Amino acid sequence: MTKLSLSKEKIKVVLLEGVHPDAETLFRQDGYNNIHIYHSTPDDHELQEILSDTHILGIRSRTQLKGCNLAVCEKLMAVGTFCIGTNQVDLEGCKSQGIPVFNAPFSNTRSVAELVMAEIILLLRGIPEKNAKAHRGQWFKSALNSNETRGKTLGIVGFGHIGSQLCILAEAMGMKVKYFDIVNKLPLGNSEAVASLNELLPQIDVLSLHVPDTELTQNMIGAKEMALLPKGSFLVNAARGHIVVIEDLVDALIKEHLHGAALDVFPIEPASNEDPFESPLLEFDNVILTPHIGGSTQEAQVNIANEVADKLIKYSNNGSTSSAVNFPEVSLPTLHSDLTRVMHIHQNKPGILERINHAFSSQSINIAAMYLQTSGDVGYVIMDVNCESSETIVQKLNGIEGTIRVRILH
Repeated sequence: MTKLSLSKEKIKVVLLEGVHPDAETLFRQDGYNNIHIYHSTPDDHELQEILSDTHILGIRSRTQLKGCNLAVCEKLMAVGTFCIGTNQVDLEGCKSQGIPVFNAPFSNTRSVAELVMAEIILLLRGIPEKNAKAHRGQWFKSALNSNETRGKTLGIVGFGHIGSQLCILAEAMGMKVKYFDIVNKLPLGNSEAVASLNELLPQIDVLSLHVPDTELTQNMIGAKEMALLPKGSFLVNAARGHIVVIEDLVDALIKEHLHGAALDVFPIEPASNEDPFESPLLEFDNVILTPHIGGSTQEAQVNIANEVADKLIKYSNNGSTSSAVNFPEVSLPTLHSDLTRVMHIHQNKPGILERINHAFSSQSINIAAMYLQTSGDVGYVIMDVNCESSETIVQKLNGIEGTIRVRILH
């Protein structure tokens, strides 16, 4: 049970892994000055020291907020992942501690889609192999296995924000697009939905993956699926490293069943730019390997910095949790200057709301507005009240069984 009623000057904001400086600028413009910037990923020992008194945390993809790292976050009230993915965070663990997690699901969509489209063009023209040979002094001028994009069929697995954006780019290049998604998605342009992955694979020239890292997508593309692809086709993975079975991809390339591939993500990735990159795919000239840079454009990083920082500031300033990935979503108005906002995060059990109301009525405190939302086993109730002193009501709210956290805004 925690009470947080801190001025902006006392709220410690930590931004790790070289988050774009626009995030810091946004915090400072809003009055947050206790900001700590780290351009690298701290090891677990250093990270735990940092987290012991951090209120707002910003990370990218390398920092692991799980296990013992999460256990020391006694003061942490919000986390921002300055990227799309959140698998580096124990979302349920954060929720159980009353910590909402925010990400940037849209900000690098265009950047990833453009990289994939560029890789498709390069693969179809056989550029990776020609480029590699030229670097070794070999002149490999040939039209063999070199094709235009026009008229080729692109298969997209996962027709979300990136997959659908790629569809638009591919159709503009004259490609036909077929896609498979476990959720019914409205086709864009002339694209065509396919009922299953196995139905999709034999119909396409290029396979591009755009699914999240879940139990369903682990090792989704292995030997069986690659065998269903037509001989001479290509595979692109800019989603998550565990989706493709690398050993099976190597086998398909050796047998020349696939004529090439492009990967931006890998099952094991170096922790920093100083660490070596190892992969059995290094030996193939017809494979494009990029260091998880799908969203690494200046435009995307600026968009991400502004989107995630804005969400964190809104939560800190008024309690809004819109688009939180692990938390009840509530969009709240600006707090009226004459009111106090009381936020109660609790286990979602019968009777708690009644006890919360009783805590206020027993103190003759008038509730001017109330907002409530639940998500699974956690509830989030926000009350704007006429209350000059909050000490007594905080004690009563913290005394309610099932209370996870109480926050006060004046």
